[in-house]
Amino acid sequence: MQVIIPGEPATFALRLVAYEPNRDRLGVLPHHSGFELGDPLNDVSSLKVTYPDGGLNADLIAGHCEVAVEYAANGGSWVEPPNARFLRIKRSGDSADRAGSRSYDLPGWAWLLRKVVLYPNSAMVDGKRQFNAVSAGAILATFIQEGKARGALSGLTYHFSDIRDSDNKEWDSTRRLTLAIEPGKDLLSVLINLGEQGVIDWRMQGRELQVFNPDAMLGTDHASGPSPVDLRLGRDITEAPDTGTLEDAVSAILIGGESGLSVEVTNPAAVAPWGRWETYQSQNGVSDAGTARLLGQNALDRVGRERVQVTRGMLFDHARWLPFEHYQPGDYLLAPGDGGTMESLRLRQITLSVDKDGQVGGNIVLNDRFLEREIRLARQAAGILDGGVGSGGSGGEPAPETNNRIPAAPQGLVVAADAYLDEHGYARGQATVTWSAVASDANGVALSVDAYEVYARRNLPGELWLMVAQTAAGDTKATVSPLVVGWEYGWKVRALSAGVKGDFCPQVVTLIPDDATPPPTPTAPQLSTRLGVIHVAWDGRGGGGVLMPSDFERLRIWMDNPLTPEPAVEVGYLDAAGAIVVPDQPYGATRTFWFTAVDRSRNESGPSNSASIATLPLVDTDLIGEVIDGAEHIISGSIPADAKITADSITGRLIRALAIEADKIAANAVTADKVAAGAIQAGHVAANAITADKIAANAITANKIAADAISGKTITGSIVRSAAAGQRFVLDSSTLDLRFYPAGNSNYSRFYAVDGLYPGETTTFITSGTNSSGTARAELQVAAGLVRLGIRDSSFSTRKGGGLDVAESYGRFGYDDGYASSQSYIHCNSSGRWYLRGRVWDTNTADPYDTVHAGSGTVPPDYGGVTIHYGPSMASNMGPVAVVRDGAVKANFYWCEDLSNQTDFSLAWSQGGGVYSGKGFYWWAHRH
Repeated sequence: MQVIIPGEPATFALRLVAYEPNRDRLGVLPHHSGFELGDPLNDVSSLKVTYPDGGLNADLIAGHCEVAVEYAANGGSWVEPPNARFLRIKRSGDSADRAGSRSYDLPGWAWLLRKVVLYPNSAMVDGKRQFNAVSAGAILATFIQEGKARGALSGLTYHFSDIRDSDNKEWDSTRRLTLAIEPGKDLLSVLINLGEQGVIDWRMQGRELQVFNPDAMLGTDHASGPSPVDLRLGRDITEAPDTGTLEDAVSAILIGGESGLSVEVTNPAAVAPWGRWETYQSQNGVSDAGTARLLGQNALDRVGRERVQVTRGMLFDHARWLPFEHYQPGDYLLAPGDGGTMESLRLRQITLSVDKDGQVGGNIVLNDRFLEREIRLARQAAGILDGGVGSGGSGGEPAPETNNRIPAAPQGLVVAADAYLDEHGYARGQATVTWSAVASDANGVALSVDAYEVYARRNLPGELWLMVAQTAAGDTKATVSPLVVGWEYGWKVRALSAGVKGDFCPQVVTLIPDDATPPPTPTAPQLSTRLGVIHVAWDGRGGGGVLMPSDFERLRIWMDNPLTPEPAVEVGYLDAAGAIVVPDQPYGATRTFWFTAVDRSRNESGPSNSASIATLPLVDTDLIGEVIDGAEHIISGSIPADAKITADSITGRLIRALAIEADKIAANAVTADKVAAGAIQAGHVAANAITADKIAANAITANKIAADAISGKTITGSIVRSAAAGQRFVLDSSTLDLRFYPAGNSNYSRFYAVDGLYPGETTTFITSGTNSSGTARAELQVAAGLVRLGIRDSSFSTRKGGGLDVAESYGRFGYDDGYASSQSYIHCNSSGRWYLRGRVWDTNTADPYDTVHAGSGTVPPDYGGVTIHYGPSMASNMGPVAVVRDGAVKANFYWCEDLSNQTDFSLAWSQGGGVYSGKGFYWWAHRH
C-alpha cells in the first residue's frame, strides 16, 4: 500500500487508475503490492501489477478493465503520460496463497492494434493490397478506417491523415511509401515495422494513436541549448552500469547474392585484437556487385566496434529532471555515457517500479550516437532489400529507356476455372492462369522480362480484350475474379521488357462453371389439420439442424396421393422458415408431403423425409344433413360455443325473432359464409360497431367494395398489397417504396425515394430486378443536381457496367465496373473542356462504321513489308498513322507507308545492315 506522509509531498509519485473497457473511469487502485512499468520508443509498453484479493477495488482489476498509470511531479496534479494505458487481459494466482494476491501482466493499449487485419479489396495485385507513393498516414488510416467499418477498434481514436501527422505537420515527402501488403497483416505489425524502418515515430495517449514524422516530435533535442536536461550522477542518476561485448564484431564479410554473385567487403578500422574475424550474409534479390558492396559496408559498420548498453538508474527525492514531466522516450538528453563522460544520448526506454509502500524507482536505457547510426544503417539495408520507401520524386519527366526488342510470346498457357459464392450468396467465377516464363525476344535472343499482362474477354465475336491482371517478372501465375458463371472466356498473356510489349500467346478458351453444390436436404415437414385444411410448416433448416447456405433461394413443397399412380405435385414454396395452407382436400384422404431445397444456381437437394396426414371433417359424418328441431327442447347452456353443428343445419325459420342477442354469439362465430348476400344492410349496423379487429384478414376483397366507396380517405398501415402472392405490387410507406412483382418469380423492380443522400434533398430511384445470373441491376437516380443512369452490381454497392451522369457541373458517359484498369468514359464539365478515360481498343477486325481502327503486330525476319487489313471495306476513306520498330540491336533502315485505301494499308522497309530483321509495328487509322 502507498504511505502518504502529510506535509511532505513526494517529488515524484505514481498511482494506478481503473477504467471500463473503451469507456469511463472506474476508480483508483490504491492497495497494490507493487507494480513495474516499461515504456519503450516505438513499441508496445507493458505493466506488471501485484494486487491482494482483499485490497480496496480489487474487484475492478479482477474483471475486464483498462489500467492507467498516472504520475504527479512536485506535488502537482495527477497526469496520465503517453503509453501509460494498459489492458487487463492476463492474470495469474496461487490458490494455496493465504494472502490471496494475484499477479497481472498488462500490455499497453497499442496491443489491441494486432486485433485488426488488412482485408483484400477489389484492386489486388499478386494477391496483395497496393499502396503506391503514399504517406505512412495513408496506410495506417486505411487499416483503421476499414477495421472500424467492420466494428473493430471501436475505442480507438487518431488524429493524423494521409497529408498531416499527429503534430499537424505535413508528412515528409522523402518518405513516400510504395508497398504491397498481404491481406491478413495486422496493424500493430505494420506500425512497428514502419517505426523500425525509420519512416515514423508513434505512441499512444490513452486510447489515441499518435503518429509523427521520425525524429521530430519524438526526437526533441534536450541535450543542448541554454537549459539542457542534464542528468547528473548523485542528483538525477544513482547508478550508471555499462555492458559491452565484442561477440558480434567482424572485420570481413562475404555477401552472397543471386546467380552466383559473391562479393567480399572488409573494414580495416574494425576493432580486431585477435586479427581478422569473418562472417557470411546471404542476400536474396541482390544481383549486382555495387548493391552487395553497399550492404556489406553497412553490415560491417554496424558490427565493427564493441556494442555497449547504457543503463542509468534514477533518483527521485532530489532530482531536477523527472521522467514524463521533463523528458520522454525518443528525446535526446545530456547524460553520462560510457565511462561517465557527459554526452548527448537518445532515450530509448523508461522503466519505473513502485513497491508496496509507494516508493518509486527505475532506470532508463540510452543509445549513444554510434548505436543510433547503426539503427539508421539497418533501416537503409532494409529499404534496399525490401523496397517500398523512397522519395516522392522531383517532378521531372523521366527520359525514355528501351532496348527496342520485342519479347517472345509466353508458352504453355493453362486456365483452371472454378466457382464460389460471394458475400451476397451469388455464384461467381474464378480463374487461375499459369504460363511458362519468357526468357528471349521474338528472334530467340536472350532477354530479361519486367512483367506480364493477362488479358481476357468473353468468347463472343466483337467482345473487347481487357487486361485483368499484371504480374512481376518472376511470377507466372495470376488469379482473376469475379467472373460470370456460365460464360466462356478467352485468355491470352504477353510479356513486357523495358516498356516494349511482346507477342500474345495463343488464346485459350475456358468455360466458367456454375456452382454445382446443392443446398442441404431440408428437415421433414411438420403437418397439422384444422378446419378442413392442411398446414405444412418448415423450421428453415437442413437435416441435423444445419443452416441453409447463403445462396438458398426457395423450399419447394411436394404433395402426393399415395393411393394413386399420379406423380407428386408442387403445392407451394417458402423462401424462409414458415408454413403454407393446402385447402380443398377430401376428408379422410391421406396426403404425403416432402420438401426439396433449391439455390440460385438451380441446384436442387434430395427430398426430405416425408410426413403424411389426412384432413378431418368438422362434425361426425352421421349428423351431416340432420336438423335439430325445437329450440325449446335444448337445455340452456348445453350447446357451448365450440359445439359441432353442421353447416346450414340451423336455418332462420327455426330461430324465434330476436331470440339470439349479441351476448349469445361467440366472438368470430358468425363468418362471411354464414350471412346471406344482402342480409346485412347499412341500417342494421350501429355506428363504429365494426372495427378493424372484427374483420378477418383478406375478408374484404375488391368485389366487396362499391365503386367510388373509398374517395378522399386515408388508408392507414405501412404496407398496401394488391395481392398476397403472384403478380402484385407492394407499397410500403415506411420506406417510401413501391415494388412490382411479376407473376412467375420474386425478382422485383422498385420505385422509391430517400432523403439524406444529398443535404436537404429527396432523391428518387427506379431499379430493375437482377439479371438471370444474379450479377447486375439497372438503376436510375434522380436528384436535384444529378440524374444518374447505369448498371450496378446486385447489391447496388458499386458500378457494374455502362452509365450516364447528367449533373449540374459535369456530364459523363461510358463504362465503369469499379476497377480503374477497365474504366472507359468521356467526361465534360463547365470549363468547356473534356477528357477521355480508358484505353484504345487494339482491334483485330473493324466494323465499316468504326471511327478508329488501332492495333499492333510483328513480322519475323526476311519480310520487306506488311499489309494491315481492316477486315471489311470501311464506309469512307481512312487516314492511317503508323510506326515501325526494328528487332535488331542496332537499327539501320528506312520505311514508309506505300498504300492506303478503304480495305487496308501497307508498310514497306529497306534492309538494315544487309538483312531484313524482324519488325514490330503499331498503327492508328481514323475514318474521314
